[in-house]
Amino acid sequence: MEKQSEQAIEKLVQQGFVTEEQHTEIKNYTQLGIFSLHTELLFLLYLSVLLFTGGVGTLIYKNIDSIGHMAILAVNFVLIAVCFYFSFKKAKGFSKEEVLFENPIYDYVVLTGSILSCIFIGYLQFQYGIFGSDFSLVSLFSAVICFGIAYYFDSRMVLSMAITALAAFVGITLTPKTVFENDIYSNPTLSYYGLALGILLILWTVYSLHNNLKKHFHFVYYTFAQHLLGISIIAGLLEEHWLFFVPLLLGAVYYFYRISYQFSATSFFVFSFIYGYIGVNILLFKFISFVDTSSIIELIIMVSPIYVIGSIVLFIRLVRNFNKEKNARLQ
Repeated sequence: MEKQSEQAIEKLVQQGFVTEEQHTEIKNYTQLGIFSLHTELLFLLYLSVLLFTGGVGTLIYKNIDSIGHMAILAVNFVLIAVCFYFSFKKAKGFSKEEVLFENPIYDYVVLTGSILSCIFIGYLQFQYGIFGSDFSLVSLFSAVICFGIAYYFDSRMVLSMAITALAAFVGITLTPKTVFENDIYSNPTLSYYGLALGILLILWTVYSLHNNLKKHFHFVYYTFAQHLLGISIIAGLLEEHWLFFVPLLLGAVYYFYRISYQFSATSFFVFSFIYGYIGVNILLFKFISFVDTSSIIELIIMVSPIYVIGSIVLFIRLVRNFNKEKNARLQ
């Protein structure tokens, strides 16, 4: 990485954008070995928010009988009010462009207030049933609030919460654990809900990019859309009407392959390959199950390890070449 940075600086010197004196100063500075703790400090802030909100939830759970429901709600509401008081005080107001707080700590104050707001809504529903017996409305209401907060305060973290809540509203849970345990594999209807939501996120992203509305949110939207479509299509390929999902698989893989190059995003490229690879293997197994393979079963067993190893080698090479092209474009 240091070698690439040095080469980039030398190019700037050759093109006349950086003088020899500035080049010498940059070299002397890099030799000092100074590094930034900005990312590490932000991670600790994020961790502290999670620990704080998790601690509040645990405290409520263990002392709910002695504290009382109204007292819990009152304390939660006060904490929310404090968070958003300082957030609104320091915010620059809504803008279609990217707007940042002068101090990044307020991003985490907004995140804390958003999490506490979701806890507040969920607790109201659990204890008092404000939405009747339909708990999915809690997710929808939380999503609406988080979308509003995300756009006003320009928070990608809260935007992720909003999309997650929206997915939960339609019955899809997006966590690493539940990807393998999700009801989407046993409930075919959820596959279509996931497809609809994924396509809706893509359409909204295209609209936002075209109208310059929080264009920098595109990565969050595309990330959720890719996983929603990928999981839904894979689940659909395991259903009875799997042929419907074959063109969707090809279309989704091709679309995000193009997006990966458009935005130089390695993650889109990697997951396009992964979802495409899983989908192709499902179709391959379906083909094998349709034909009589008794005469070539030994050949299949012999070829399978070569196929797997070859796929891994191809995957590594493709990602490496993509990163090389990406770095070349950035330079």
